[in-house]
Amino acid sequence: MSDTPPRARRADAQRNRERVLAAAVRAFSEHGPEASVNLVAKEAGVGIGTLYRHFPTREALIEAAYRNELTAVCDAVTGVLEAHPPLEAMRVWMDRFLDYMTTKIGMADALRAVIASGGDPYAQSRTLLDEAIGRLLTAAREAGEIRADADADDVLITLSGIALAAGAPEQREQARRLAGLLIDGLRYRPGRG
Repeated sequence: MSDTPPRARRADAQRNRERVLAAAVRAFSEHGPEASVNLVAKEAGVGIGTLYRHFPTREALIEAAYRNELTAVCDAVTGVLEAHPPLEAMRVWMDRFLDYMTTKIGMADALRAVIASGGDPYAQSRTLLDEAIGRLLTAAREAGEIRADADADDVLITLSGIALAAGAPEQREQARRLAGLLIDGLRYRPGRG
């Protein structure tokens, strides 16, 4: 084993990777498993060789695109907590989560193809999302704004249900209202914990 840390990606290589991942999310969300890697490369403005250098298989590309979206939504917690009071941070993050779920639902067929090939794109999803929601709940609980018994996994399941029931773009306002009802249900009220 070498003590040398792995080499950081060159800035242009990192930008290419990010453009490929963003193009993959769009392509697989809009076209499902029929989207070609050539389309993704074209949309990203890179050659097919560049795409395959980052993602050796189509399944690797789909899985990386999904995981990138998952990481982005989980990492967003830090920024929203820094920019907003806890309950408002929760509202902002829930809206971001609904965007993530819309993408995930759009990519469902492509993700099923990854699973059929032996991949497991969801391996850490629930744990990472529970941790992200847990941070939001802890901040709101410490501010005395939500119930003591609020559970991250319960919130995740409820938000997922909202996204499944009202996840279409034309239902976004309804999804926001439903998320607002969830937040109202989490609020602290004397005698309720």
